[in-house]
Order: sequence, then C-alpha cells, then structure tokens
Amino acid sequence: MMVDDEPLIRKAVKFEMNERGAEIERHVSDDGATEMRRVEMVDTFASGPSLLASLETLEAPDYLLVDMEFQGEPTGGLMITRRVHERYPSVKIIIFSGRFDNPLPSEERRPQRINEIGRVVMEALRLGASAFVSKNAAGGFSIENIIRAIACLERGEHFFFNYPVMLTMKEAAERYFSLTGANSLGVELSETERSLLLLEAAGCTASEISNRLGEGEKAIQERQKDLSRRLDIVNKSASRVAKAISLGLISPADVDFLPRG
Repeated sequence: MMVDDEPLIRKAVKFEMNERGAEIERHVSDDGATEMRRVEMVDTFASGPSLLASLETLEAPDYLLVDMEFQGEPTGGLMITRRVHERYPSVKIIIFSGRFDNPLPSEERRPQRINEIGRVVMEALRLGASAFVSKNAAGGFSIENIIRAIACLERGEHFFFNYPVMLTMKEAAERYFSLTGANSLGVELSETERSLLLLEAAGCTASEISNRLGEGEKAIQERQKDLSRRLDIVNKSASRVAKAISLGLISPADVDFLPRG
C-alpha cells in the first residue's frame, strides 16, 4: 500500500509497480528453502486517517510506502509511521520522499539542512521505518529503487537507504562525530553536574536549581563557575548548555522544559 497526498504520484507508482510485476525471492526456512513472491500495489491513500480507517477493515499489507510531507507539513509522515507501527508492527514501512537527498553545495544553510535531515531520519527509524527511497531518481522516481528496498528487507536486512539518502546520512554522521569528538575537552560530569546543566537548559535560575538539588545557592554558583572553566567558556548558562550539548555531555531530548507562567 501507499500513502501520498499527490494523486499523480499515487497513480504513477501503482501503475508502474503493477505493470512491472516483479518477483522477489524470500527465504522460508533455515535449510535454505526459498519462495518467490510477486510485488503488487493493492491500494493507495491520500492521507494518514484514510489509510488507518481502511486498515480497520482490510488486511494489513506487508509493506507501506509513506511520503514524508503532507499538505505543507515537512514531517507529517512521522505521525503516520508511528501510528501504523504501533497498530500493525508486522508492516514494514518504506519512507518514499525527496526530502532526505543530499543538499546541493550551493544550497543556503546547507550544514543546518544536513543536521535537520539527519535528525528526522533517525526519528523515523525510531518510530518504525525500515527503509528510505528517494523520489528524485534520474528522470523521476524509480520503481526499481522501491523493488530493491523490498528485496533487501525480504532477505532479512533490517534497514535500506538508497544512494541519495545514504550520502546525506554519511555526512550527517561525520558532522556529528567531528562535533562530539574533535572538539572534546575530556570533560566528565558527575550526576549532580549533569542535573545542574539540564535544569539550566530547562530555564531554572540558580535559586531554583539550589532548591531542586538540595544544595545551597552559593554552592550551585560555584559549580556553575567550575563548569564554565572546565568547558573553556565564559560564565553564562546559555554557553554552558550549548557547549555541553555540542560535546555530547547532555542531550536536548533529556531536557524537561519549564512551562511559561
């Protein structure tokens, strides 16, 4: 099955897929026995809700192609990926999108785009995606890339990335490890220091941190100065938090932000 808000894409992929009539070999036992399975697109949907409503009465497919952008929402496919994986964990989800291709060298904010793409791809994997296929193959989307992804997953491989997406992920990984490795100062944090930084990131003042950690405000301020010295930055909470994140000492995902008011 496929979910994509572009009607021409849905029609073209379904037609090409079923015209191809590809057969893929799958291992069915430990003694090497195999069987051939024919790939068929049985239905397409324009939105996540229409797909999920239909799956309540239809048999779930082996594979689902999911577009990433829906009605202008760049990561709308993440919601579909999460809901399908939660309700139908046997369905293998293939993200079918051009949003993850390696940005051109001339593209504005290219380093930021690489980082953003890397984060979305990792989030999609966490939510249940198994493969990523670009829509931007030479001359348009390539059905062969979708077939190749299915063949890899049928062989028992856990993940598949076709070439344009792999280039982006390679660069995103290199950027991450150069950021957390080459700039490392060899700093190690105690649990109290890590808690202090996370509370600073959440927006707590020294007085509030003192109350939460059970240490005097003066002692907290001394800890903050010491962290600034060890991180080799000026004594500002924003600098401490940014440097700790860049060195991989704390993660934004662990920050429990304070509500306004």
